[in-house]
Amino acid sequence: MNRSVWIDRPGELVVREAEPATPGPGEALVRVAWSGICGSDREIMQGTRPAEYVRYPVVPGHEWSGRVAAVGDGVGADLVGAPVVGEGIRSCQVCAACRRGDTNLCDGPYEETGFTQPGAWSDHVLVPARLLHRLPETADLRAAAGLEPAACVAAACLKLAVHPGERCAVVGAGMLGLLAVQLLRAAGAGEIVVVHTRRDRSALAAQCGADSLVLPSQLDSLAGSFDAVLEAAGAPGTAHNAVSLSRRGGRVALTGIPASDDQPLDPVSLVLNEITVHTVFGAPPRAWTHAVRAFASGALDPGLLVTHDVALEDAHEAFRILAEERHKAVKVLLAP
Repeated sequence: MNRSVWIDRPGELVVREAEPATPGPGEALVRVAWSGICGSDREIMQGTRPAEYVRYPVVPGHEWSGRVAAVGDGVGADLVGAPVVGEGIRSCQVCAACRRGDTNLCDGPYEETGFTQPGAWSDHVLVPARLLHRLPETADLRAAAGLEPAACVAAACLKLAVHPGERCAVVGAGMLGLLAVQLLRAAGAGEIVVVHTRRDRSALAAQCGADSLVLPSQLDSLAGSFDAVLEAAGAPGTAHNAVSLSRRGGRVALTGIPASDDQPLDPVSLVLNEITVHTVFGAPPRAWTHAVRAFASGALDPGLLVTHDVALEDAHEAFRILAEERHKAVKVLLAP
């Protein structure tokens, strides 16, 4: 049997059993090893995700790892048994954005695993085989479940194009920020400073490769001194803080989406200082490839950031942890 966690409507979660799906042409059935929970899953549960980006009832789970259990027609049999992760956005493949390789910006109807299609809060997940990324046979699948957020951060790092020796800042020391630290260190950053609201993330930031952690109240002394800045907090004022840290002619990548912001960016300052501002929404295939390669080489370890894991049938507990222990929780995983 196949157990799945369903959110039938906001606030209503239930575990159901059914027969595993049979993969059709071009599909793969993956036995889920680990599945993550993030802020967008909380939006599904709370009913705050924009209506066009969720379809109830839904099995959440867009961050996951596992092994291929079966494949449909047109998929190589050698994929069966392979450890994999998978992209979530099911793009149309024919629009201009898709043909550019920007599948995260697909102009077709929105379809994504865990939001409009059944996700990996389940014993098995059925996905288009073309979206799978194969991992080394000895890969740590618990750590690999963090490759979806790592791909999103990789998209930002690719846009920043950090050169060896450059001075970098990361705003936010949550999952995305600390994955960014690892990828920037792997790119050869000469110094990495993390900005966070609490000093208790200092040790973990250092473990990920940061040189120091500072509080937002300390930013005045650092203004204008970084070649590249990656914002990964998504809180009011963090985009403004990120830009303020950039040197003249520097680069900034924004990944967070604050609910509101009372410190909008100043176009005059951006122009006079020739600051390049990039934005990131999701992850195209090139970012997935970057993250998977960094993981396979040992340069990226999302496992450092896993703070809690709970059984699949205890998904309610995962939501409780995120709500009540958010300062301790970095990444919470479900284990089918």
